Amino acid sequence: MAHPHLDKVKEYLLDLQERLCEGLAAEDGERFREDSWTRESGGGGRSRVIENGGVFEKGGVNFSHVFGERLPASASAARPELAGRSFHAVGVSWVLHPHNPHVPTAHGNVRFFIAEKDDADPVWWFGGGFDLTPFYPVFEDVVHWHRVARDACTPFGDDVYPRFKQWCDDYFTLHHRGETRGVGGLFFDDLNEWDFEHCFAFQQAVGDAFLDAYLPIVRRRRETPYGERERDFQAFRRGRYVEFNLVWDRGTLFGLQSGGRTESILMSMPPLAQWQYCWEPEPGSDEARLGDEFLHSREWLEEAEV
Repeated sequence: MAHPHLDKVKEYLLDLQERLCEGLAAEDGERFREDSWTRESGGGGRSRVIENGGVFEKGGVNFSHVFGERLPASASAARPELAGRSFHAVGVSWVLHPHNPHVPTAHGNVRFFIAEKDDADPVWWFGGGFDLTPFYPVFEDVVHWHRVARDACTPFGDDVYPRFKQWCDDYFTLHHRGETRGVGGLFFDDLNEWDFEHCFAFQQAVGDAFLDAYLPIVRRRRETPYGERERDFQAFRRGRYVEFNLVWDRGTLFGLQSGGRTESILMSMPPLAQWQYCWEPEPGSDEARLGDEFLHSREWLEEAEV
């Protein structure tokens, strides 16, 4: 069976992986190393990882295309209409963990899913977004991040950025901690409310906006001095990042359930993290400001206009 839609998306995603790696490597000074993988039940991907570079302690930009004759039962439990269908899932995901605690961690992904069976229309949707996780946040950086996100959404309707910004805040929440993972950005899933071409154009706008959102922040903060205290706090907050990915993230769960490559799925984990029992930051400190002022949903762009 021909998959013209799938082929177009796959071509874009492979090109996006190339462009992300080129832009990030140019900023870092080191190159990504690549390895390809396959899975017995169908599909594979290519993983690109950078470690101990000039900016990034660890980072990855991964492409995957997995498919099968039927979805895992656990993956179709919430969508019974997908039971018994063959499927293709294709996407690019990326995460950057910088050395300097003043440079935020950043994550993003764009993906496409299609499920088919004979004598029925295909079921398809897009998903993705990007989000920022600072440790020592700066208001102007957060505003820049959200302005780029808003500008990517604007051609698709005035309601798009507010909807997907709020969805990001709601999704990237550690409910057991009562805090957001970071300062948000965009998140969307099950996107098929427009026709295919319009949805695909939106996915491209989001993927293409990431470097414009992130690299200016990297350049402003990469030379900020730091010491052991800042690195310890970074490791502590990275522990919360791990908690979210293992407890709440649907992409991690789907990847593991669908037989994806474990090393690539868990590439998002930071190289160093720590957990301290009942640790609390000193009141009024920069570390305390993160939780007090930044780790909850805020209307950053409205506040910037005041």
